[in-house]
Amino acid sequence: MVDILEAFSEYSYFGIFLILIGINSAPILMPPSWIVLTSFYLIDPSLDIVLLAMTGATGATIGRFILKKISGLFRKFVGKEQKSNLDIIGDYLNHKKYGYVIASFLFGATPLPSNMLFITYGLMRAKSIGIYVGFWFGRTLSYIVMIYFGNAVLTPFLEIFEDRLTGILLIDGVGIGAIVLFASVNWTVLITQKKIKFVKPKIWRF
Repeated sequence: MVDILEAFSEYSYFGIFLILIGINSAPILMPPSWIVLTSFYLIDPSLDIVLLAMTGATGATIGRFILKKISGLFRKFVGKEQKSNLDIIGDYLNHKKYGYVIASFLFGATPLPSNMLFITYGLMRAKSIGIYVGFWFGRTLSYIVMIYFGNAVLTPFLEIFEDRLTGILLIDGVGIGAIVLFASVNWTVLITQKKIKFVKPKIWRF
């Protein structure tokens, strides 16, 4: 991975922009973007932290836009009950003035992987510029913090997951579990009655 980062670092911010698009377009098996950006900064400390974060956030947002579009193609395989369930939460957010902006910002402002969020958006066929505005600002803020603290954050994280593939698989596994849980919540009951109820967790129909 270090060799790849060094190769792209030769193209400065444009190279970083391209690799962030690629990483965020993939649904799984990609390292968290903040690790990549922090690594770029450690390789070249002359990079401006704010500009690096904004470049990374722009690449990440474009990549997630691509992922959302691809995910939408798989909606036809989603079970009827889950499809209706996802539409309900989509309609709820559409009727909230800043629903998507706030949801995407809060998620983007954390170092949590956002692949499953945008896969869910794709399955919901969510159409709102607020998705990308909120995510961009959230990611820019989180990237600035993560890059600024650099080694203080990156080193302990890598020590926990000495086998990086294991760490990536674990993070993706948690994300997949989250999307299954999200799709299994009966949003009609939760929104109208303020009660948590689950529907049969059958996401795909074959």
